Amino acid sequence: MPDAAPEAPVIDQHTLDAVLAGDQAAWDVTVKRLTPLVWSAVRAYGLSTADAADAVQGTWLRLVESLHTVRDPARIGAWLFTTARREACLVRRRTRGERPVADPADPPGPAETWHPHADPALAVVVADEGRRLWGVVESMHEPCRSLLRLMAAAPEAGVLQLAGRLGMPPGSYGPTRARCLNRLRSLLTAEETASAAPPPTGRGTAP
Repeated sequence: MPDAAPEAPVIDQHTLDAVLAGDQAAWDVTVKRLTPLVWSAVRAYGLSTADAADAVQGTWLRLVESLHTVRDPARIGAWLFTTARREACLVRRRTRGERPVADPADPPGPAETWHPHADPALAVVVADEGRRLWGVVESMHEPCRSLLRLMAAAPEAGVLQLAGRLGMPPGSYGPTRARCLNRLRSLLTAEETASAAPPPTGRGTAP
């Protein structure tokens, strides 16, 4: 992948190991460090606030799905930057029917340069992004809750081991994993939509 974000914060192996072990504090640190980078990549595509938030959520979900494949934690920042650009392109094409201004594989332009302090208020808005993500996971029914936690906690485990720990036939693991990830996406989208909905005006109701 191109070196799109040379100044991206570095996540060390100790932090990654803690995240994979299910350490919420380590995940919060990772999200706090990298969220401004993700938002910088997404905002370069001129999305609305709601669409940009959708792309950011999608980016973090891709990281959750891919944690078990990480071999070099120092590359997570650059990977997230490129993934955020791809997610922004997908959202833009889906909601507006437009072609992206630049393909996510292309070198970034000046507008996509990461400025860690470009919008200090943004950190306040998105500081709980990771916490909300895992909060949704914790609210899910079994086997999805255990499956998603296990995906992060046992990155080297194979399908046979994962299925065994979950008490399901190996042939059921893949389809169940796909259903759980789809359910997680739906819940994240629903939560984002609900939080973005305008409050009731009270029109037509008694004082």
